[in-house]
Amino acid sequence: MTETQQTTAAPAADAAEERGPVRRKRLIPVLFAVAALAYLLDLSSKLLVVAKLEHHDAVQVIGTLLQLRVIRNRGAAFGLGEAMTIMFSFIAAVVVVVIVRLARKLYSVRWALALGLLLGGALGNLTDRLFRAPGGFQGGVIDFIAPAHFAVLNLADVSICCGGFLVVLLAFRGLDPDGTVHRSGGGRPQSGGGRRPSPARSQR
Repeated sequence: MTETQQTTAAPAADAAEERGPVRRKRLIPVLFAVAALAYLLDLSSKLLVVAKLEHHDAVQVIGTLLQLRVIRNRGAAFGLGEAMTIMFSFIAAVVVVVIVRLARKLYSVRWALALGLLLGGALGNLTDRLFRAPGGFQGGVIDFIAPAHFAVLNLADVSICCGGFLVVLLAFRGLDPDGTVHRSGGGRPQSGGGRRPSPARSQR
């Protein structure tokens, strides 16, 4: 490499190093903004349905196919595992900690959206475990979305399902949280936002 090429490459490398932290700082707010929105929607919906619908007959939204019916669920989906409420609370707390730690390595907007949905949903149900009766990580989660022949859900559950689906989709497509994309065939990972490497030129 000539001296001129070295001089040109050095500022380019420095600029690339400077763009990394800037991009990361922009994505952390995206993650927490999505999480805050999901959490607030879940919390406000639970406060509303408890005040207006609890101890009342189910409200038919689409006949018997979709109803609003308030239950306090101390277990998992379909009311399973009610004796393991503390374990579910511990799992939710672990999910929150893992996502917060992973946020420092985020370079992908799509991963920020997915993890934000997971974080907001986990915090929503964890809040119920902590503050709903009887409290102490054993509180009943407020569920009220009742599709026919399915579990009764809440908006936190919907957020967790959507976030989990996005995580599986992104992992299937080979996109990592740091923005790199793993190509099939064992090739080297490439940046999610960068240009694809040009085909190798034939030797002269």
